[in-house]
Amino acid sequence: MNAFTDPLTRWNERFAAEGYLFGEAPNAYLADMTSSLTKGRALSVADGEGRNSVWLAQQGFEVDAFDFSPIAVDKAQKLASRHGVSVNYQCSSWEAFDWPAQRYDTVVGVFFQFADPASRSALFARMDEALKPGGILLIQGYGKEQLQFNTGGPGKLDHLYDEDLLLAAFRNYRVLDLRTYTAQVSEGQGHSGLSALVGFVAQKR
Repeated sequence: MNAFTDPLTRWNERFAAEGYLFGEAPNAYLADMTSSLTKGRALSVADGEGRNSVWLAQQGFEVDAFDFSPIAVDKAQKLASRHGVSVNYQCSSWEAFDWPAQRYDTVVGVFFQFADPASRSALFARMDEALKPGGILLIQGYGKEQLQFNTGGPGKLDHLYDEDLLLAAFRNYRVLDLRTYTAQVSEGQGHSGLSALVGFVAQKR
């Protein structure tokens, strides 16, 4: 496979660039909504270079995180060390991750829109299973209008979110925040410019 057909090769090449592809600061929606999360053990899904897991650790969470790119995980470990926090990082695809049942008080997934609809349904189900009853789920992603902006994201309509998709996927949840909005995003070279976004925070019943 070449880099155009092998996702791991493509992402390793992107993460190998100097600096942090999506910056070192946490996702803005995650930072804004951190006070709504349940303190305790948190999982950061497809965590990339560690900006979100490091933020959670800085806020006092006990954090597990995974990404399938060893280059990203290495940079995440260095970022955590530089900020003086501890994060339990694993180099793993979402399919191979252990997904312990009802282990986490908070599960966070930010811009993990590599998954096609079938894979996304399976991934959402794993996230739900790993979250304790009463725990909080936070998802941030690009909305359907993102294709007109070309400022980040997968570039595939069926990989993008809308509110109905998230409500249907997490029916047994009490919604704390659900918004579709447009905002300027400045998250490194990977996410930069006016963007169509969806934010979702909900509590598992």
